[in-house]
Amino acid sequence: MLKDKLLELLAPEVAALGYELVELDAPGTGGSGTLRIYIDREGGITVDDCERVSHRISGVLDVEDPIPGHYVLEVSSPGLDRPLRTETHFRRQLGHVAKVVLAPGRPGRRRYKGRIAGIEDGVLALEVDGERVDLALSDIESARLVPEF
Repeated sequence: MLKDKLLELLAPEVAALGYELVELDAPGTGGSGTLRIYIDREGGITVDDCERVSHRISGVLDVEDPIPGHYVLEVSSPGLDRPLRTETHFRRQLGHVAKVVLAPGRPGRRRYKGRIAGIEDGVLALEVDGERVDLALSDIESARLVPEF
């Protein structure tokens, strides 16, 4: 998968600059689109941080050329509705509300919204309507925090 290849290629480059590659959205297979990179670090992200990372990974993408066709590169902070992908991401957000979408092809419900109750051995525990729901991280297509005000 293109996304996995890009994560493997770009995460070390982003980390070398002192940031975490939180998530990325790869362009579609049609040969054009947008590559969105979400970065973070303690203390938050500035426009200068985004520019620094953009410059670094642009060079890597030019050399490695993993994306066929034309695309636009965007680098930004993950925002209030930050994506959640790894056990570490979910662990940092214990007690917060998240929306989770499971990959297609699984029987039953695909969308959940609930409070993150725990994460262990690749299994996310969500508190949904007073019930605990266990979801394998490998079954999750996407997950995002729900901003609470």
